[in-house]
Amino acid sequence: MIDTHCHVLKEEMNNYIDIIKECDSKDISMIINGYDNKSNKEVIELANKYSNVYSAIGLNYDGIDNFTYKDLEDLEELIKSNKIVAIGEIGLDYYWTKDNKDKQIYFFKKQLELSEKYNLPVIIHARESIQDTYDILKNYKVKGTMHCYSGSLEMAKEFIKLGFKIGIDGPITYKNNVKGVSVVEGIPIESILLETDSPYLSPEPNRGLQNSPLNLIYIAEKIADIKGISTEEVISKTTENAKELFNI
Repeated sequence: MIDTHCHVLKEEMNNYIDIIKECDSKDISMIINGYDNKSNKEVIELANKYSNVYSAIGLNYDGIDNFTYKDLEDLEELIKSNKIVAIGEIGLDYYWTKDNKDKQIYFFKKQLELSEKYNLPVIIHARESIQDTYDILKNYKVKGTMHCYSGSLEMAKEFIKLGFKIGIDGPITYKNNVKGVSVVEGIPIESILLETDSPYLSPEPNRGLQNSPLNLIYIAEKIADIKGISTEEVISKTTENAKELFNI
């Protein structure tokens, strides 16, 4: 299995090395996502050290107020100098505040330009910003994944038309997640990726505990149940999807 979005990093979880090693012993690979230049460098170091780790680097919404153009220059230098499978986590988040909307959009667009320049897929965060995210993405020749997708089935289909996969996380296992179930039901397995967003969003039966890529199996089982196919097929198809998208 491949966890296409997680933050198995020192700053996020004390036992991150143990998790990487245990995942390796169980044939679980992971794309660890950075979100600022400090975490981006750590992701690259981990990918160079562990064979089951791949690196995605980016500047995300959370630190947007402190980012400068120098951070973009540093990001590009890391992309040029290292083996990166994606630019991410990047995107827009209007849940906490819209006060910095213009700056979020500026950095989002600049990183989409880097995606085009270096022919790398993007890993997109879009929270309460689905329409703006779509309106921006359709102007760029990029492909990627909608991380922890929380939008409608109709919009999922539009993102798929742009060349995007849909990332499915732990919340698909939560009771009454009607919207998530409708998305999984309504899109082909060829458009789905498994991800955990570790250490956040643990699936049932581990909800409320620290998440890790070891919990991918619960997400795969739920998708299999929704789509009426075997868990083995979900694992096989989503792994193929990830390998194709991220060239791994």
